[in-house]
Amino acid sequence: MESKQPNNPLHGVKLAEILEFLVAKYGWEEMGKRINIKCFTQDPSIKSSLKFLRKTPWARTKVENLYLESL
Repeated sequence: MESKQPNNPLHGVKLAEILEFLVAKYGWEEMGKRINIKCFTQDPSIKSSLKFLRKTPWARTKVENLYLESL
């Protein structure tokens, strides 16, 4: 049985998809200005960002909020 979350706009959206959307919209440099974390400002990549964001809840929240603001 599938649980639906109609009030959660992030339901079903993968972190990788969020990052790819933000990189396409803003680019790494602008993302680094908006969210000052090392994985966006120094040698950025999707892989390194995913690794960091999965271990760092406060940074993931900031990225998710930027995604929601950008929709």
